[in-house]
Amino acid sequence: MSDISDNSKKISVVIAEDDKQIAAIQQRFIARIPGFEVVGVAYNLKDAEELVDILKPDLLMLDVRFPSSTGLDLLRRIRAENAATDVILVTAAKEVETLQEAMRCGVFYYIVKPLIFEHLHDVLSNFIRHREKINNVASLRQDDIDSFLPHRNNSSDEPIVHRLPKGIDAITLKKIESVFNNKTEKLSAEEVGHIIGASRTTARRYLEYMIGNGHLEAEINYGSVGRPERRYKKALV
Repeated sequence: MSDISDNSKKISVVIAEDDKQIAAIQQRFIARIPGFEVVGVAYNLKDAEELVDILKPDLLMLDVRFPSSTGLDLLRRIRAENAATDVILVTAAKEVETLQEAMRCGVFYYIVKPLIFEHLHDVLSNFIRHREKINNVASLRQDDIDSFLPHRNNSSDEPIVHRLPKGIDAITLKKIESVFNNKTEKLSAEEVGHIIGASRTTARRYLEYMIGNGHLEAEINYGSVGRPERRYKKALV
């Protein structure tokens, strides 16, 4: 495990990931996002627990699958000890039971690998806004509480646009859904953007959102030259 310089003005982050290459990618991504600083990296759950106990980070980026145990075991211990550390799971685990357990243990967010920088940037930006909003409230009203709780209930007749996250609008989302309803082949973000008349970056933001809600699946196409390409297809029901 490693200990990096302290800076109280930034949100301190510990990464718990057994794959050193993936941990290094997470560390590089976080270094590019203002307001965050990685203060420790652990490649096993024992070291991760020690780092959380000693450094008391604001945020733990936690994998689920470790050779010795599961990250959910560490998550339960953190919650049992009332540690003031928020947790974001970054994992290849897609089982509904894993997500349900993570939600019961109060994770801030659940990211499915492979990790995309733009998605992580959006998640951490939301994390900063969430913390600032809570810290700036002197006393609670019901509408404050409703805005703080990400899993609050919505009435069944509420328009879906009110439930969409920032940066996702219903019209563009419908366009992309239509693309995959009419095509069976795997498409890149650039191809989807060309079809709907949007940039690759915009298309990818919507595609990653649709993976998160289970409407799409993605796979990595390594090809023969250049960097790996992420291609999307409609999820099998």
